[in-house]
Amino acid sequence: MEKWISWLRIHENRLLIWANRRLNHTFGYRFLHRWMSSITHFGGATFTICCSLLIALLGRGEISTVGWKCLAALAISHIPVALLKYKFKRLRPYQELPDVNTGLKPLADPSFPSGHTTAIFAFIIPIVLNASLFPFFVVPLALIIAVSVGWSRMYLGLHYPSDVLVGGLIGTLTAMAIQYFWHTPTGN
Repeated sequence: MEKWISWLRIHENRLLIWANRRLNHTFGYRFLHRWMSSITHFGGATFTICCSLLIALLGRGEISTVGWKCLAALAISHIPVALLKYKFKRLRPYQELPDVNTGLKPLADPSFPSGHTTAIFAFIIPIVLNASLFPFFVVPLALIIAVSVGWSRMYLGLHYPSDVLVGGLIGTLTAMAIQYFWHTPTGN
């Protein structure tokens, strides 16, 4: 078991370093750096909560319900995130690995799991699951944003791939559970 865990850590560190440094030498580096430095904030509490509330309060009928589902998924998904961060207290990549590139204000709280990735997936998945309510371009755009937020967390040296993966799973599974258990009253 220890050999397997060691193998996983080595490969996870390699993937993190690749995501964190490799793209620095690409043709569109400036655009990519701006994109990653900006899109990462889409997974923050301010963006996801405000967008959920806007959909809930300004949407009509089923679209409003989707906003409330997003908000519920955000709230519930952060319970396991808080518990896991408290239990594992994993250092962030830039704190543990040499020469990891970071943004201007790196976070210092525990790394595992990624709260930003959890939040963006908890926000996006109710929209994806109710795709028929939105214009055709919303779902692909939403998925691009969600994946970009997850990738940006590695690019900025703030999370390991497993942090991002587990955060995405927590957000997705919570949103799917909300969708499944949400009961909307039907009219007579």
